[in-house]
Amino acid sequence: MKILLVIVGAFLTVITLIPFSRRSEWWIRIFDFPRLQIFVVLVATLAAFLIFIWKFKLAENLFVVALLMCLVYQGSMMFPYTPFAAKQVHESQKAQGDSTFSILFANVLMENRNSSKLLEIIRQNDPDVILTVETNKWWQDELVSLEKTHPYTVFQPQDDTYGMLLYSRLELVNAEVKFLVEDIVPSIHGRVKLKSGTEVEIRCLHPPPPFPTEDDSSTERDAELLIVGKEIKKLDRPSVVIGDLNDVAWSHTNFLFQDISGLLDPRIGRGFYNTFHADYPFMRMPLDHCFHTSHFRLVDFKRLDYFGSDHFPVYIKLSFEPADKEQQELPEAEPDQKKEAEETIDKKQAEPGSTL
Repeated sequence: MKILLVIVGAFLTVITLIPFSRRSEWWIRIFDFPRLQIFVVLVATLAAFLIFIWKFKLAENLFVVALLMCLVYQGSMMFPYTPFAAKQVHESQKAQGDSTFSILFANVLMENRNSSKLLEIIRQNDPDVILTVETNKWWQDELVSLEKTHPYTVFQPQDDTYGMLLYSRLELVNAEVKFLVEDIVPSIHGRVKLKSGTEVEIRCLHPPPPFPTEDDSSTERDAELLIVGKEIKKLDRPSVVIGDLNDVAWSHTNFLFQDISGLLDPRIGRGFYNTFHADYPFMRMPLDHCFHTSHFRLVDFKRLDYFGSDHFPVYIKLSFEPADKEQQELPEAEPDQKKEAEETIDKKQAEPGSTL
């Protein structure tokens, strides 16, 4: 039993240390994802070792200290997304009004055929804006009824799991599809005009994950996020970024994106809101995100029901309250973070096939 616990503990220590490297290879960045799972197994391993093995010997003490340090690190990375942390986005008291709007976004899983359940979820929550990703022509045909209730649309169906469809009952202004880093990975850029007349920048993203069947590094994903983050910061307008970002809330890239963009995360201080994998509870993690500028306060935020996809849908309702924006502390990038962001974008720009 001791040998088994030592092997497991050593493995957990190694995969905790690997993400400290800022290299972008998939087999390094992939260990950003399962922090919660690593934390749980660390707790079980440490508890078993202390109960059944620990005899206060030097080597055993060092092993215990190593596991404790890994626990503290993994816990500290996830802590902001627990109810024990301070809320980054303040709550609004305006449940309704011309300055509120709601968004529902979902990765449908292209092979999933339960479109009727998704439509039911959409009807139940009645969002102003709907984004679906991994959508091909079959999904566009299945969701055609949304065009009656949400007549402002942008469609980019694709058969490679990177298609996306945007529907809105609010007017879309200058909305278009762009290919920021690769000519097969689209994103939607434009503005949503609220009933009050306020125009809100919206960016809908679905970059590829760092995984050998998709992309052998995280450079493309990271570059797309950072390009959008820099743009949002420069625009200095009310803005929202949504989508399946194929990155977890507690990764280095996610924190860097927030600092570069100055965007807020409504999950901070509220919970993980794990959206993937819908079929395997132990493997769940927060991959679907909504970030926004400090012009907004939160009315509602929730993970929605299962509809056959490997992702759960997400619903968020925001209230435009710019008079209170100074009360919400903004993330701010340090000079070394700005340098890192530029280096990541330059690295992607130098790759063959890049559209930068």
